[in-house]
Amino acid sequence: MSTLRLILGDQLNIRHSWFSQVERDRSDVLYVLMELRSETDYAHHHAQKVLGIFAAMRGFAQALQHAGCRVRYIKIGDPDNRQDFVGNLSDLIACEQIAHLERQQADEYRLESQFLAAESELGIAVKVVDSEHFLADRALISTQFAQKIPRMEFFYRALRKQYQILLDADGQPLGGQWNFDQDNRKRWTGQPAAPQWPNSAANLRDLWGEIVSAGVKTLGQPQAESFPWPITRTQAKDSLSTFIANALPNFGAYQDAMSTASPTLFHAGLSFALNLKLLHPLEVIHAALAEFTAGRVSIATVEGFVRQILGWREFVRGVYWARMPAYGQLNVLEHRRSLPSWYWNGQTKMNCLKHAIAQSLELGYAHHIQRLMVTGNFALLTGISPDEVDAWYLGIYVDAFEWVEMPNTRGMSQYADGGLLGSKPYAGSASYINKMSDYCKGCYYEPKQRHGEGACPFNSLYWHFHHRHAATLEKNPRLGMTYQTWRKMADDEKSATLAQAERYLSHLDHL
Repeated sequence: MSTLRLILGDQLNIRHSWFSQVERDRSDVLYVLMELRSETDYAHHHAQKVLGIFAAMRGFAQALQHAGCRVRYIKIGDPDNRQDFVGNLSDLIACEQIAHLERQQADEYRLESQFLAAESELGIAVKVVDSEHFLADRALISTQFAQKIPRMEFFYRALRKQYQILLDADGQPLGGQWNFDQDNRKRWTGQPAAPQWPNSAANLRDLWGEIVSAGVKTLGQPQAESFPWPITRTQAKDSLSTFIANALPNFGAYQDAMSTASPTLFHAGLSFALNLKLLHPLEVIHAALAEFTAGRVSIATVEGFVRQILGWREFVRGVYWARMPAYGQLNVLEHRRSLPSWYWNGQTKMNCLKHAIAQSLELGYAHHIQRLMVTGNFALLTGISPDEVDAWYLGIYVDAFEWVEMPNTRGMSQYADGGLLGSKPYAGSASYINKMSDYCKGCYYEPKQRHGEGACPFNSLYWHFHHRHAATLEKNPRLGMTYQTWRKMADDEKSATLAQAERYLSHLDHL
């Protein structure tokens, strides 16, 4: 009789304490990884997401075998694969004489609920352990956030103090302030040159063939013959080192910039490796801090980077676990429209959306401002159902797992939670996009025009959004100036603007 330890596709943490006693556990523990249709099919995933997770899982299984572990790996096309966790676990328990099941906490609510419901059905003792990855205790923040969700800024400051990050001897923030966001909003005009991301260049053609043969439906381009994302810990560490050396010095200043000349600019591209747990957040943070200590990056840059990982990543996880499953049903603005068809092919005359969507389909990636202020902003302004927006973001991005995607999408981007996560809707007109990018240059639409032939849809839709939701939003103190401007606008200008928005809303598929 032995113990089965289940490893999910986003639990590839070789530094987990499970693996610290391989010699002792060699004969008594069976490690199991599974490729399942239940995991490929619950959303319409990007090809690179499915391909990358499976490739990383296979590499992790091989690393465990080389370390002397007993491993059972169930491939997507194996004839005895039941294509769901419970069915496969039941078979393994019977044929391997398993007496105990151990698993790490699942990061997604749907899986954790599924496992908890199946424990009695499996008929053996089950032990659940921490994934040993995140920096905030899940039970603690779930309880705290269930009562009242704090503002991210204060949550972030508490974690800074807990982990003694960027503090002076008196426990005060280095540089005299906690947040340098105002220093990190520069437009990029081509200099300094944006570095290229490292490319794993793995040939995954055979694995892609297995995925296709199994009938898995995906979107986007697989890039199977030269796969771009890190799929091993070594590759992930190389990506981290490359970012630290080549991009971090300019990350802060240009983290909100967008450009047709570079889809990645100075961003890290580490979220896929982080979310699979090939990297630990503290090793990423400490690598950045070392550059600051050495004087190679500014306090504004390193603080802006640390805030993304120590602050925002941990914060949205707390919101997710405190408020699910009800959070996934929130739609306080009662948005019901369907996504325009061009969200799936990028074929729109709006240059910003064309580039952001085409890039997402090609790379499985767009940085946070593209997601928030281009694709997300348009969905918010046009009243798209948050269910559809959730499904699109969860599917199209390689780093999207529900615990991090849903609060960012339904909360931060779509304001469907009514302000639980963010203090105001992140709505913007064409002026923001024009300020932070070169997307408006050469666009079919005119960014400075509010109505009339060729007027940028973002402008009239921006005012239409605030007009139709005035009862909900006009008392928000952060929107006071917006509504003051709207009230002062001439009546004929208001009418023309709203009429323009209505015309656009009536044929979104053709914009």
